[in-house]
Amino acid sequence: MTEKTAGVQAQEVRPQTRIQRQKSAAILEAGLTVFSEAGFRGATLDRIAMEAGLSKPNLLYYFPSKEAIYEALLRELLDTWLDPLRAIDPCGEPVDEILDYVRRKLEMARDFPRESRLFANEILQGAPLIGPVLAGELRDMVDETARLIDGWIAERRLAPIDARHTIFSIWAQTQHYADFDVQVQAVLGGQDFDGAAAHLDTLFRRLLQR
Repeated sequence: MTEKTAGVQAQEVRPQTRIQRQKSAAILEAGLTVFSEAGFRGATLDRIAMEAGLSKPNLLYYFPSKEAIYEALLRELLDTWLDPLRAIDPCGEPVDEILDYVRRKLEMARDFPRESRLFANEILQGAPLIGPVLAGELRDMVDETARLIDGWIAERRLAPIDARHTIFSIWAQTQHYADFDVQVQAVLGGQDFDGAAAHLDTLFRRLLQR
């Protein structure tokens, strides 16, 4: 290895300073706002830089392209998105565990609406960046959860349901409140997550209980 190569590698692994971390976080926060509103195609580096309060050259020092910001956001999002599924406890009470999953997904729709819309936009575009994750890690986790639910059904601890379609229904029923926020607020005159939580608890409890 030459001295020049070693120097480049050392520079690549050097941790960011506090100010660099703050600016990177500001760019990602701005990117999240812009991508969730305009989608990937409609977003521009100029708009992201303006949202972050930085010049475009300063932004490009941290992220070389719009694609790099988008990919960084999706990587963070996917890990967060999978956490509620990972939290289902195989040793817990089946109905309670699934209802807790419903509650966690609704809380994510409430607390992370921009992230939900970013994910939805990526899916609507054919998932060009996260397609392999959907067919890999996500599919594996859904398969594992479905096997757990099927086991609970076999033990007569849950009503007979289609596990995978139940998971899809949970996603649809909870993420709707973020992805279709404008529609929900137009109909209700505002968001009502407490009412949604009570409704979904009743809905899925009736589906799950024997």
